[in-house]
Amino acid sequence: MVFKRLLGAMGAGGPSVDTVLDGGAVAPGGILSGQVHLQGGSADVQIEHIGLELIARVEAEHEDGESEGVVVFERFTVGGGFRLAEEERYSVPFRVSLPWETPVSELYGQPLGIVLGVRTELAVAGARDKGDLDPLAVRPLPVQEAVLEALGQLGFGFRSADLEYGHIGGTGQQLPFYQEIELTPAPQYAHVVNEIELTFLATPAGMEIVLEADKRGGLFESGQDALTRFTVSHHDVEARDWNGEVDGWIRQLVEHRASYGSHATYGHADPYAGGSSYGHHSGHESGHESHRSGPGVGTAVAVGAAGLAVGVVGGLVAAEVVDEVGDFFEGDEDDEGGEED
Repeated sequence: MVFKRLLGAMGAGGPSVDTVLDGGAVAPGGILSGQVHLQGGSADVQIEHIGLELIARVEAEHEDGESEGVVVFERFTVGGGFRLAEEERYSVPFRVSLPWETPVSELYGQPLGIVLGVRTELAVAGARDKGDLDPLAVRPLPVQEAVLEALGQLGFGFRSADLEYGHIGGTGQQLPFYQEIELTPAPQYAHVVNEIELTFLATPAGMEIVLEADKRGGLFESGQDALTRFTVSHHDVEARDWNGEVDGWIRQLVEHRASYGSHATYGHADPYAGGSSYGHHSGHESGHESHRSGPGVGTAVAVGAAGLAVGVVGGLVAAEVVDEVGDFFEGDEDDEGGEED
């Protein structure tokens, strides 16, 4: 889907911009390529700057509840410094690298309800206009897909996915938000946890995997949250026993009850040594306090038959997801209540 925009800040008769992304989803840390097509207006203009912004629709928790806004999480300059003649057609190819922590927006080709986009900014003679907005599809890295597939085979189900503004304490998180994938518990764990929340924090060397359990309360104890993280490398993905490894992570998460209510700091195991535990923590940090998040609006989808492949219950959920994404890309692009400069 491509939306061609007339640059309103340039006035009537100004140039227009149409950014076309190369087809197919891109993995975190991968190359996003395409072309910015310019169409000259009624007069010659000096193109000072062509920029791309990666944006995400993010949820934020605050004292009054929750809100949603747009966060710019990466910017690139892909061209500029040339003259665009009247009615001239001019194209600027680009190749940029996605941040390693870019959220995953689809799994097994099915959308998760995460809204990501690429916005084009054009600067002409001192005037700037954010002229073109295109949806961005991001597929999981092999490690992410292996972990999700293992969870599916162990009996966990996909509940929802959203983006939360804030920082997970004790991690190497770089972006101002993180992705939470919420899972229903496998039958063997259903008596001790309500749900598992999963966050991937990728780097060029490997992956931090953060797991949080919403523990069920018993007759004489209240339910609490437990959080732990593990690290794996990008190597030998196909040779590892992911079912056994992931099940070990879950068992460690739910069995160390003595650590569930503590605020212990993370340990110092060698990163990317393969399945290393980094201790336990009571929750995620957003600003200056811990919190737990709920599912985003319109993101809940049902687990399919093949692992965590996403299915649809009737047509209602799918329609809500499509409408939400469509409204974002076709609506007012200047609504950036959550933008992080």
